[in-house]
Amino acid sequence: MVLTYVHYKITQDSERGCEEQNVFSPNTYESEQRMTRLPKITHFRSSTGVDLYRLPTEVFSNGFVAYSYLVLGAGVPTLIDTGSGFGNSTQDLLNGIAAVRDDLGVPIDLQDIGRIIITHGHIDHFGGVADMLAVIGSATVGIHPLDKRILTNYAERVIVATKNLTIYLQRAGVREGRLQELLNMYGFSKRHFRSVKVDFTIEDEDTLDGMTFYHVPGHCSGQVAIQFGNVLLSADHILPFTSPHLAPESITHSTGVEHYLASLRKIAKVPNIEVTLGGHEEPMYALYERIETLQTRLGKKIERIMDIFHASDQPLTISDVSKRLYPEKRGFDVLLALQEAGAHIEYLYDRGYLGVVNLQEVEEQSNPVLFYTLLV
Repeated sequence: MVLTYVHYKITQDSERGCEEQNVFSPNTYESEQRMTRLPKITHFRSSTGVDLYRLPTEVFSNGFVAYSYLVLGAGVPTLIDTGSGFGNSTQDLLNGIAAVRDDLGVPIDLQDIGRIIITHGHIDHFGGVADMLAVIGSATVGIHPLDKRILTNYAERVIVATKNLTIYLQRAGVREGRLQELLNMYGFSKRHFRSVKVDFTIEDEDTLDGMTFYHVPGHCSGQVAIQFGNVLLSADHILPFTSPHLAPESITHSTGVEHYLASLRKIAKVPNIEVTLGGHEEPMYALYERIETLQTRLGKKIERIMDIFHASDQPLTISDVSKRLYPEKRGFDVLLALQEAGAHIEYLYDRGYLGVVNLQEVEEQSNPVLFYTLLV
């Protein structure tokens, strides 16, 4: 099989502010792996002279792709995110690093990588870290403190998160049989990871070897974005086509709509970003316009939920709203829909737009279903 790559350079452009220009003709990397299923490897050079190699990995068996980044010229060679560790993900990453060396002519070996940074604690970004450490031999690992426990004490984090999710789904009005199905789906992807040591943590506005870090919670508690001059590695905080999934803070602290909106406002104030590289999908060349679009989308979703309540002649549960907001969702997407609806209902409740009507049950029962109604 063949892995294709294109080598790119960031240049100024009067209309777009920045563009990808082909520096030399596409070449191919011969591999025995099923690499043709993946997008191209791309190389970006920031205004500060840092080289970022964008390495695709298939993180789930349904073909879902995430990107890791090999960073050269910012201190020791650094790997940002490690794929999921599922299926071909780790091998994809190893093949990508080999392609950077063998076909792009970059003098880099696995053992040269001295640092691994995890942008946030979701399995498609950190799940391969133990495998990569085993291959590299020695590298320091860094992550934001709010996601540190995911790496260092994974079993505890999963047990506590599952308990929080169970309580949430019960309050959301999910019936008992369906509840266990959703919990089984949730737990399936949580079983394979081995805890690892974290050597350093990353705080908001920390700088390290020319990298500037921004803590941008909302999609994930410890989500960070990383600036390299005119390039921003946004991970899953900002994507070009998808609005990142949001879950309510009642499941995990520092997630949800309010945190996400605040994080969008924070990145909107970072000046002179010309290229934004996400953890999925394509590079972005209009960051500030994309932020405005995401803010608008959130506002429209909140309006849709308000309309659902206006149209109902009786109080609604989170499950009720989720079914009306996402009627076509099936399988694992049902769980994501319940979390997404709950995150927005939580936001509206905290701001006094919604109220809980079955207060006697809340007072007398340990964990009753919550029924919401409009207050305004």
